[in-house]
Amino acid sequence: MSQPGEYELQTKPILPEDRSIPIGCIGSGFIMADCQIPAYKANGLNPVAIASRSPDKVAAVAKRHGMKSYATHQQLLADESIPIIDIAVPPDVQFDIIREVIQHKHIRGILAQKPLGMNLAEAREIVELCEAAGVTLAVNQNMRYDQSVLAAKSLLQQNALGEPVFATIDMRAVPHWMPWQERLGWLTLRIMSIHHLDTFRYWFGMPSRIFASLRTDPRTSEKFTHVDGICTYILEYENGLRACSWDDVWAGPMTEGAGADHGINWRIEGTAGLAQGTIGWPKYPERCPSTIEYVTKQNPDNWFRPRWDDVWFPDAFAGPMCELLCALEQGIQPVLNGRDNLKTMAMVEACYLSAQQHRAIDPKSL
Repeated sequence: MSQPGEYELQTKPILPEDRSIPIGCIGSGFIMADCQIPAYKANGLNPVAIASRSPDKVAAVAKRHGMKSYATHQQLLADESIPIIDIAVPPDVQFDIIREVIQHKHIRGILAQKPLGMNLAEAREIVELCEAAGVTLAVNQNMRYDQSVLAAKSLLQQNALGEPVFATIDMRAVPHWMPWQERLGWLTLRIMSIHHLDTFRYWFGMPSRIFASLRTDPRTSEKFTHVDGICTYILEYENGLRACSWDDVWAGPMTEGAGADHGINWRIEGTAGLAQGTIGWPKYPERCPSTIEYVTKQNPDNWFRPRWDDVWFPDAFAGPMCELLCALEQGIQPVLNGRDNLKTMAMVEACYLSAQQHRAIDPKSL
């Protein structure tokens, strides 16, 4: 029996009624091979075929997961038994593949990686092409399906915390950077911060202004030129809410010999309660579930600390695909649809502009 101040929290995605729909996968890197496909299979979804530009690698991934491998993604797209395409390739490759996907009339849905485009303008073009072709486009903003992020959204939807006043995400962790980031000159904003910006928008909606300050990551500066290393930003809302993030991907000289102290913590303070939690991802491949704890004015002496066994990497990666499949079943747009994701892309672009111009930027004006 629940106690005063205790709430039912969502931590898992809603599954489609028909989980047998064939899914074709393009890309055989870590995200596809170790996160998305295992998460799909664990939830009874049906990834049946895979293709990538690395024939030996894709054959090994296909064998590991019991899937059919194609020598090229063009051959996979020609298979008319596969109506759903999951794309996990570098951002500078994704647009060309989406152009090819929408030429095939049997394909009903695409799950594309974030960032959706190389910039906001390219993302808009991708959205418009998919809409014109009648293909449902969802974007893999999978941090929304981190269990603690979902749970916090549940609290907000039930008004458990009252009116949000102040929210923070504090990241002190060194991600596993992808080789393609060097050729693009990207580090944090379009890769990691985009998750945090999208989470704030998921929780609270679109801000009115963003002020960002950036500096290079001392460690990565030795490898390639970039501007978006350590990123900090403030989101201002008209109702007074302020949301801030510190995306510290350097986190001190831990990889150079100093003691490691890394993690991601978040906190939401409201007029009727407080919630805070952790994101377990930085300890991957160790299975370290994210956490939440909250307290409300209804029961001020009792902190509620629900726990679960699921983790962001890889379990939460089923969420966006489940959302796409459910939307197709119901004949509606997924919440993570491409046009809505343009708002997250605009927030990322606002951060770049704010840092360049040393002023607050309204992302809705972009």
